[in-house]
Parts: sequence; C-alpha cells; structure tokens
Amino acid sequence: MTTARETVLGRVRDALALAPAADTTVPRAYRTGRTLPGEECLALFTDRLLDYKAQVHPCTADRTAEVVAEVLRERGARRIGVPAGLDPQWLTAYDGEVQQDSVDIPAPRLDSLDGVVTASAVSCAETGTIFLDGSPDQGRRALSLVPDLHVCVVDLSTVEVGVPEAVARLVPERPTTLISGPSATSDIELERVEGVHGPRTLAVVIRTDV
Repeated sequence: MTTARETVLGRVRDALALAPAADTTVPRAYRTGRTLPGEECLALFTDRLLDYKAQVHPCTADRTAEVVAEVLRERGARRIGVPAGLDPQWLTAYDGEVQQDSVDIPAPRLDSLDGVVTASAVSCAETGTIFLDGSPDQGRRALSLVPDLHVCVVDLSTVEVGVPEAVARLVPERPTTLISGPSATSDIELERVEGVHGPRTLAVVIRTDV
C-alpha cells in the first residue's frame, strides 16, 4: 500500500522530471530610476503614511531630539527601549527611562516598555513603507514589534519614490522588516483592529534636511 507521503514525493519527482533542464531567466523590467524633488517626495510619503493612520512629524535634523521627546511625552511613554547603535543625541531632550536592547533580553520582557525609538534603512514614498534592516541603529525585529509605540526616525534622503528603487538600496543578506503604518487587521465583521501583530501606534519623525 502506498502511503500519502510516498504519493506526494512521487508527484514531486514527476514534476521535477518534466521541468526544463536549463535555468530560466525571469524578466525584471521594473520601472527604475524614478526621482522626485524633495518637497514632492515628502508630500507623497506623508500622504501615504497618514492614509495608513501613522503619525507624521517632519522636522529639521537639529530638532530631532526635541520632536522625539515631544512624541514620547504626548504618548505618556516613561520607559522606552532603543537599539544599541541609536544616536544618543536623539534622546537628549527625553527625561524618561531608556533601556538599551540586547539579545540577552527575552522578547516577552519588551512588552514592559512603553515604546521604542529606532532609525530606518530606507523608505518608499509611493507605498508609504519603511524598511528596517537590523542595523545597529534599528535593532532586532522583536524590538520594533513588541512595544505598543514605535517612534521611527527617517531621513528624507533615504526615501525613494518606488519599491524597485528602495529595494535596490537594501543589502540582500540583511534581515528586512517592512512597515506600512501601525499593525492592523480586520475581524470577521471587517472592523479594523490595531496592535494585534505589532505596535498600535507608529510615529514617523522625518528629518527633512538629511
């Protein structure tokens, strides 16, 4: 008697035998090289972020610490987590408790934080998506997913128009997290529910002169 496993594996072997022997070249005729003036790129990116119900706080680089502190204060965040490589100058105006993250801290313990502040790798204006790649100033995936508030600092110079342009700036070997607004899903009655799979609130601080 043939088992279900043997049947499945047999069909896989048959399919592989019928597959072309030569490698297939996948056409990648994506639109690339698109650019927008800084103000237009900022406007498009902001529009998409707001559509996703994210908070947007544009500022100049010299006001980064002030704006980050304002956002944290408005959300009542008294204890925050930060990746080890975050620029300490960004927190000089914040008077709460700061916990530097480490792989030695179990992910469930991150739930005790009121929020997290990270940098970002690159963003896509057209889709309102922010890419984190696990760099020292962005930290591990758990750090940006477990706390209920994520304050993400984005330099306008890292915002590309479309997805192909944004992906081209990433290092393929690095773990990448894509963020399009706060975590949200819909229940069986299509009612929007936020904070199920990640932060309930996403605040994006866009440094317009960097």
